[in-house]
Amino acid sequence: MTQETTVHGTVAEGFEAVREEFAAFAAGERDDYEGQLCVYVHGRPVVDLWTGEGAAGDSLYAVHSATKGAAHLVTALLVQDGTLELDRKVTYYWPEFAAEGKGALTLRDLLAHRAGLIGTDTGFTPAELADDRVIAERLADQRPFWRPGTAFGYHALVIGALTGEVVRRATGRTVQELYEERIRAPYGLELYLGLPAAHEPRFRSARPMLPTPAQQALLDGLPAGPHTLAAVAFNRHGTQPTDLEGLANERLIRARGPASVGGVGSARGLAGMYAAAISEVDGKAPLLKEDTVAEFGQIHSVGHDLVARRHTSFGLGFQATADTWHSFLGAGTIGHSGANGVQSFADPRSRIAYGYTRRRFAFPGGAAPENDRLVAAVHRAALAAR
Repeated sequence: MTQETTVHGTVAEGFEAVREEFAAFAAGERDDYEGQLCVYVHGRPVVDLWTGEGAAGDSLYAVHSATKGAAHLVTALLVQDGTLELDRKVTYYWPEFAAEGKGALTLRDLLAHRAGLIGTDTGFTPAELADDRVIAERLADQRPFWRPGTAFGYHALVIGALTGEVVRRATGRTVQELYEERIRAPYGLELYLGLPAAHEPRFRSARPMLPTPAQQALLDGLPAGPHTLAAVAFNRHGTQPTDLEGLANERLIRARGPASVGGVGSARGLAGMYAAAISEVDGKAPLLKEDTVAEFGQIHSVGHDLVARRHTSFGLGFQATADTWHSFLGAGTIGHSGANGVQSFADPRSRIAYGYTRRRFAFPGGAAPENDRLVAAVHRAALAAR
């Protein structure tokens, strides 16, 4: 930044270095950098920081694909309850899913991004992308883009609708309803799958990525074919291509909270949710038993992602986050990043729950590069505080 950077908020004793790292990063960013960082350790908040003109600790941001973490925490609870069974065929819950050779796919493979149902041949309209029921109906009739179960690829805009339809068929309730009743409301989390109108004044609209000339050259060199798997997965091939950077700036998306990309929240909300998942918080037992965390955090898909065209890894619904920061995060870490740079996760071994938000999209998309520095600083402080 060319002007003095002010970092607001608090850190617990022993986590001062995290504040210094956050401030050092922010000082080197654009003048309009705006972000939040929140961390829990063993269910206790130890970092709560934010910076940016007009920003506050309770400001709300689009969290894009970090929404998938909230949606699949609901799925994990239902598996833990016995309502869903991972090795049941999807058609047990959703018979229409069998069309076009999909009948053998299990819920486990669906959660691991192995269905091949990354989109439709003709794409979705903006209104359809806001409605998980419509997405699911259209995908039930869609021929998969690879033989289900044989490979994996990121189901970027649709995985929440697919697993959400299984949830709806099994329970009669939507993911959004169950998340509100079982997770958000009991903990007072500032992370919404369907943002109430009353909270709209706190929403900070997403700002587009502004790459440097060198970064733009890299972007220009990426394959841009209109019918690639990536184009289908990110809905860039239809008559109304999706503007990912502006998606959550649409009130319809925020209001309905589609379970793949429509979440709105703060770093406090993200970290608080993951803390509740693995630790006792405010006298409440962890939402997930250790066996459930281990099952959902176990790597199920790893290697060449057919959509991302690079090495990625997934557990069940969650990204295998420890594969990104393998030098310090524990095996079985569950979490999910967001396209605008958001990152969030729970490490069941160190009991770290982490939430990071930012307003402007970061290059190249997904978990922003500064998370490397911030996660490392958090991990060092958490280990030293034992």
